[in-house]
Amino acid sequence: MLRATARLRAASGSPLTPGPGPYQVFDRKAKALQKQRAVLRQNGERSRTVDYLRDEAADRLMERFWDIKRNFGTILDFGSGSGHFSRLLTPDKVQKSILYDSSALTLNRDQADQFQVATSRIHADEERLLETVGEQSYDAIVSCLTMHWVNDLPGVLTQIQRALKPDGLFLGCMLGGETLFELRTALQLAQLEREGGISPHVSPMTDTRDVSNLLGRAGFTLLTVDIDEVKVNYPSMWELVEDLRDMGESNAILGRRPFLHRDTLAAASAIYKAMHGENGEEGESVPATFQIIYMIGWKPGPEQRQPLERGTGEVNLKDVLET
Repeated sequence: MLRATARLRAASGSPLTPGPGPYQVFDRKAKALQKQRAVLRQNGERSRTVDYLRDEAADRLMERFWDIKRNFGTILDFGSGSGHFSRLLTPDKVQKSILYDSSALTLNRDQADQFQVATSRIHADEERLLETVGEQSYDAIVSCLTMHWVNDLPGVLTQIQRALKPDGLFLGCMLGGETLFELRTALQLAQLEREGGISPHVSPMTDTRDVSNLLGRAGFTLLTVDIDEVKVNYPSMWELVEDLRDMGESNAILGRRPFLHRDTLAAASAIYKAMHGENGEEGESVPATFQIIYMIGWKPGPEQRQPLERGTGEVNLKDVLET
């Protein structure tokens, strides 16, 4: 989300090529390289230290998964990272989880003995799902905090729908448009003050109002979309920036500037503290807000329960509300 300070070159052997869709906002090769560099720091220990955000999102996603009273055979953990969601699965709910991610190092960071269910791994580009897996292959597809880096989100949702078996489940979460609004504001004000203009340093994200429409366009039914927030406090803006880097969440917008001036960053840190700083029992800190959009959709199937036609109800809603 925050830009890296050095130019990124594509990793050799990367499965990423420009996507087939018309929307090109993010540099997917740069994003894969950022994730790989994050895993390489301190032999993966730094990336484990900053698992807190994805682990929290996976926990909340798992609560929604358990609310679905159905057992599943094989599921696909789409954009799995190191398997934050799949680590929470149990054999009485799922038989096997297939981890799917564009970064080989991230995908293979943790050993198979850390999972309670059988697993296998696919190293491939999330934007080219149907070039790797077949249609109608999975009982469920789950995605935890990866789809905010997809260029053609409508196209990817359509591929997910086609990869599901009839009456298959899609359960996902992604970062929403209000994520890191504190950091975005501080950077923009600092750039205006020091450089006389602004450029994007926090990546654009999907608005919550668009998600239901996108799921419907992709062919999903029985939609559920809700929003949650995770607030994390940091000693200062600098620790936030460092953690974003170690998460592999640095900015990857195409055409981004290669660096931010040090004095602009210093000004942004001061503005961040002045506008959002807090004094608590543990001392001064600054909050960072991560807005998470949760979504559920089902692929139509012949045995799927359907809503009754309008006018066939036998109970008057007015009578129910009055009692």
